[in-house]
Amino acid sequence: MEYIVINGQKPLRGKVSIGGAKNAAVAIVPAVVASSGICIIENLPAIEDVAKLAIAIEGLGAKCRFLDKTTLEVDASCITEYRADYEVAAQMRASYYLLGALLGRFGKAEAPMPGGCDFGYRPIDYHLKGFEALGATCEMEHGMVKIYAEKLTGAHIYLDCPSVGATINIMLAAVFAEGVTQIENPAREPYVVDTANFLNMMGAKITGAGTETIRISGVEKLGGGRYTIIPDPIETGTYMIAAAITDGDITVENIIPKHMDHLTAKLRDMNCIVEECENSVRVYRGGPLTSCDVKTSYYPGFPTDLQPQMATLLCTASGPSVVTETVFNNRFQYVSELKRLGASFKVEGRTAVSKGSCVLTGAQVAATDLRAGAALVLAGLAAKGETTIGNIYHLDRGYECFEEKFRALGADIKRVSINE
Repeated sequence: MEYIVINGQKPLRGKVSIGGAKNAAVAIVPAVVASSGICIIENLPAIEDVAKLAIAIEGLGAKCRFLDKTTLEVDASCITEYRADYEVAAQMRASYYLLGALLGRFGKAEAPMPGGCDFGYRPIDYHLKGFEALGATCEMEHGMVKIYAEKLTGAHIYLDCPSVGATINIMLAAVFAEGVTQIENPAREPYVVDTANFLNMMGAKITGAGTETIRISGVEKLGGGRYTIIPDPIETGTYMIAAAITDGDITVENIIPKHMDHLTAKLRDMNCIVEECENSVRVYRGGPLTSCDVKTSYYPGFPTDLQPQMATLLCTASGPSVVTETVFNNRFQYVSELKRLGASFKVEGRTAVSKGSCVLTGAQVAATDLRAGAALVLAGLAAKGETTIGNIYHLDRGYECFEEKFRALGADIKRVSINE
């Protein structure tokens, strides 16, 4: 068992470079399955989920090799298998993207129900309804999702919920559907745009990604090519919040500042200075932190994946704050762990109220999911004394070189094993 140990209350200062976007990478790597050529994907985050997805597509017959830790070459021309390995794919939620890619290319697909972080009911109903609208038949059998179609035909699809996963999965299948597919009320997150750009690089015909309507004109096959994944907005936001919570001064580099508008506005409301450049932001306090309210939403609203980190910052600000979660129904599991460190929250349903002005003190805590783990690290960095964080395998799923990057900023943080 491994733990992260932090001795807190050290202002973080310096520069940190952001890696590729996890939520784009875990869609684009499975999307390679739709290609009949060789693809080189650059700026991949060096995280567990990417490594496992590479293993999953190798199990389908693809030839994968990492040219370096952030560059993956995939020859998908030799894929003949349409059943994803249960043991590998069931560990990740993003494995469901194999369904759309395999269905589009082969007219059939099988994959286990997805795993991943457990913070609420996240059905794949919208994915399956989209596949059915294109002409597929979907079945569930012994934990496996089985989909097949004699022919995929373009359709008009309206999403009741602008789900990132459903939007991307429908795109993956619709790329090969005969005619035109139109997705209304799709997710507009940068990850959707990045995946559409990747598919277009391979020869797809997708327009409107990032808007209220996506149009896909079907093609017969996709080729290969080279593509660079966008920087990770959630990793970016985590370090921006780290500057604020430690009263530090951090410049976050290799980012797209526009993707951070939601967080930048909130930090400025809290008396932080955010200086934007072409591909970086500098964050530091302009005075004592003041409270504000946060409500998560779909892009361009405040992202649910930054909610735990932001709630942690708010508990140290003066005055009460209200955090409202509208995307997932059980994302406040981490609050009980924050309370061990001295945070004061009252949770009712999808709302958490912090009284603010909390003095955090080191304690032993455990990550409940990926972003909750990041929130606990932020709390430990701000807390007096030593904080020990367990279940850090969650962090390895979404952050690369987490401790190393924080140490370079001046944090007293290390990873230890139970033997130590």
